[in-house]
Amino acid sequence: MEDKEHTRILAIERYLQGESAKSIYCSLGCSKAWFFKWLRRYRSNDSSWFTEYSKKPRVSPGRTAAGIEDSICRVRNTLRKQSLFCGAQAILWQLADEGINPLPSESTVKRVLKRHGLVDRKNEPYRPKGKKYPALVVKGINDVQQFDFVGPCYLRGSVRFYSLHAVDLASKRCAIEAKSHRKDVYLMIRNLWKRLGIPRFAQFDNALEFFGSRRYPRNMGQVIRLCLANGVQPVFIPVREPWRNGVVEQFNNYWNKMFFSRVTMATEQQLQEESMAFENRHNSTWRYSALHGKTPLGVLAENATQLRFPTGEIAHKLAKPREGKYHVIRFVRSDLMLDMFGEKFSLPGEVKYEYVKATVNVAQQMLKVYKDTTQIAEFGYSTY
Repeated sequence: MEDKEHTRILAIERYLQGESAKSIYCSLGCSKAWFFKWLRRYRSNDSSWFTEYSKKPRVSPGRTAAGIEDSICRVRNTLRKQSLFCGAQAILWQLADEGINPLPSESTVKRVLKRHGLVDRKNEPYRPKGKKYPALVVKGINDVQQFDFVGPCYLRGSVRFYSLHAVDLASKRCAIEAKSHRKDVYLMIRNLWKRLGIPRFAQFDNALEFFGSRRYPRNMGQVIRLCLANGVQPVFIPVREPWRNGVVEQFNNYWNKMFFSRVTMATEQQLQEESMAFENRHNSTWRYSALHGKTPLGVLAENATQLRFPTGEIAHKLAKPREGKYHVIRFVRSDLMLDMFGEKFSLPGEVKYEYVKATVNVAQQMLKVYKDTTQIAEFGYSTY
């Protein structure tokens, strides 16, 4: 029991034993009003008379109406069960679709979610280190697509698989290709392009399956050959910097939380069917703040971009292209060496601790290195 409550009980007990009120409140260092307040509370026959009443206002004119709160919680839980975005902005879009008027503000929705314990904890955002990075500029649909593998993952029954994900940065459309192996990655990418369309730039990390071979770094792996044959420029992000592929990495996280960890699958056929269903649901129903509340397919429908798709058959082993460009982005350290998939090139001191972009021009058989837009080095680079 708290000291204050004990003092109130003691004061009334002394009074009931015949001691005068004045001597009681004076000995306790309290006021006359204090004593008679608690005496009245005691005489009210309330078993908890010695406890404080809540000072919370009985009426809160600014509080959100109960009906609106119920609607916010209902919509949030519904979106979550459907594996859709369920943040404040997504809830407002759904309330607007249901004809709720007037709509609460976004800050009100956030307060309601917090009050009901419906806020998911977010990771800390990435903070740039101050070095200028030669990022690709996205101007329209299929300007840039990011690719990444997830796996190995396991289905029920210990069936191993890998899932290749592609995301178009402009429209946020995704495509998923799940297989039991990572062989013939270029065929998986071609299948993704049959649904997404062919981009101008395709951005990859430095997994061996994407670039080819460290033993023969100039050989151009099957993925690079596929890209150049279709007029696509592959771009390889810096080593050990996965956040440079941040859009597809975030999609991987959504895929894991809203699909793989929730859907029970036992066979590769089930995996492929459910992956396609998830892809279609994402593209047709997920709303992105970056798209001003539109779905990926909604943005595509409003855009006049003419998509290109793969045509004809494809050889099991692709021939080396005679033209085209592919790019490697690297952070140059104190040794001033540029690592091109295992082959090293010495660079001038001005790029120490800076990012550079190395471009292989297949037609010219040249490797040109740029800091920002300025060329700082050039090497002969035979790919034949």
